[in-house]
Amino acid sequence: MHAIFRPKSATPSLGRLLWFALAASALPLSGCTIDGGAPDPAAYDYHARYPIVVAKAPTTLEVFAHDGPLDKETTASLAAFADRYKQFGAGRIAILSPSNQRRGAVVAAIRKALYDAGVRGSVAVGSYPNAETALAAPVRVSYLALKATVQASCGNFPSDLASGDDLKEWNNTPYENFGCATQKMIAAQIDDPRDVDGARASTEADVEMRLRAIDDVRKGTDPGTAWKVQNTAIGQVGGS
Repeated sequence: MHAIFRPKSATPSLGRLLWFALAASALPLSGCTIDGGAPDPAAYDYHARYPIVVAKAPTTLEVFAHDGPLDKETTASLAAFADRYKQFGAGRIAILSPSNQRRGAVVAAIRKALYDAGVRGSVAVGSYPNAETALAAPVRVSYLALKATVQASCGNFPSDLASGDDLKEWNNTPYENFGCATQKMIAAQIDDPRDVDGARASTEADVEMRLRAIDDVRKGTDPGTAWKVQNTAIGQVGGS
């Protein structure tokens, strides 16, 4: 009696079919592998990319005025401008008129306002090119001073923010211009540029406030300030 050998069926089993299907579906993903290493946060810190520094930069005041005496608002602005020049400025003050307009009376009034505000330095008079004849052209008063500034320019977008064909955009890192406008806005609000490099020294305590609080405590009363809040009914706003 001879043993009968039957060849294995050429039809693959269900398990083998599932295995081949999973392997085939994983092949396209093998070419889309993204580097799983987390990027260094310090490399994308906008404080380092757009630092606020102390530098000499122009401080400019634009004066919109007709020929003749200056109004109170302009005079007050020039007085504040002069005070800041005496605190942080150096060198001469430049008064520049638009090149296509004669503003001799305004320039003379500005010089007088600066002198009345205590400026005793050199004042230079000149002009600046003005091609926009349809727009109001101010007289510009400027000087070089210490300022808190961001020297880099904003608007830096070298790559497409919505790029779908570049794997680099999948790293979830900040775009190049991120934080620039914020840093410039903060720098513009800094009153004393020296505050960028370090904190100010502590000032003396208010002696009168301290003695008043101590006296109240000795009397057994609340040393805090009693603020009075008076609310008005909404129906009474604007009168009747």
